[in-house]
Amino acid sequence: MKTKCWACLIILMVLSMAVLALAAAGPGYHVIQTYKVGGEGWWDYLTADSDARRVFISRGTQVMVLDADSGKTVGDIPDTPGVHGIALAPELGRGFTSNGREGTVSIFDIKTLATSSKVKVGDNPDAILYDPATKRVFTFNGRSQDSTVIDAASGKVLGTIKLDGKPEFAASDAKGTIYVNIEDKSELVAIDPNKLEVKAKWPLAPCTEPSGLSIDRKNRRLFVGCDNKMMAVVDADSGKVLATPAIGEGVDATTFDPETGLAFASCGEGVLTVVKEESPDKFSVAENVPTRRGARTLALDAKTHNIFVVTADFGPRPEATADNPHPRPAMLPDSFVVLVVGK
Repeated sequence: MKTKCWACLIILMVLSMAVLALAAAGPGYHVIQTYKVGGEGWWDYLTADSDARRVFISRGTQVMVLDADSGKTVGDIPDTPGVHGIALAPELGRGFTSNGREGTVSIFDIKTLATSSKVKVGDNPDAILYDPATKRVFTFNGRSQDSTVIDAASGKVLGTIKLDGKPEFAASDAKGTIYVNIEDKSELVAIDPNKLEVKAKWPLAPCTEPSGLSIDRKNRRLFVGCDNKMMAVVDADSGKVLATPAIGEGVDATTFDPETGLAFASCGEGVLTVVKEESPDKFSVAENVPTRRGARTLALDAKTHNIFVVTADFGPRPEATADNPHPRPAMLPDSFVVLVVGK
């Protein structure tokens, strides 16, 4: 009888150790597919339309549109000089691009990809956001340090919101607040999308040079990608920094998957950091997934829970000069790829 009890205890201990080892191993994300896309042009943001199974990728003067499941090119949106971001309004059948060099927004049909018009906005529009609560589009203009607000249905400019620094990425709670990072001030700004005015400004210390921004709308948590290799987790109501889990170097984008409770940071050094939301106030790094150097922006496929990141192969970095202290290495021809990260 005692022998059997000891045997049961040993089995339970082994099973417990196995469970702990499995938990420590992390969610198990890895690169499951590589889409060889090629083509010319540097990239910035990408956006996934999970229902229509499309991925929109900014490529210098155009937006490439891929099939999310095969990686095949299904179309493009031309004449988007210096394009940075793509925002989608599926209920209106419209999409919007921020054309940095031209200071415009292109409005296009989501199905046909045909551009219907262009709207003049601020100087060097970077991030772009569609707010479903107000059905308004917000561009965040780096050089003029403001946000241009557009009625998504009519394409009419409704106003401009002045900011006190260089805006980076933004997120909407879909309930009456839009948040935007101010990169050169290391602060987070809350905007009223109805009144078109700033509601609050919050310091993000110890986070510096914030870029990527995403939101857990249910638990009211914001995930900020910081240049000093951390993700600042912020209370969306008070602006308090709750946690700063470590991430890779060179982050440019974050996203949050509400079904898995995981936040992601794509880092240019070649890792995708996965942060687990254990509770609304407790966050930890689940794993660092190897990707490839330069894979600094991302998009979440809400249907499959996969993450898309993009990069290319590069030549040697040129020597710095007084006019160009941070020169980019040349991108090797036709080396552009989309990496699909999943389980």
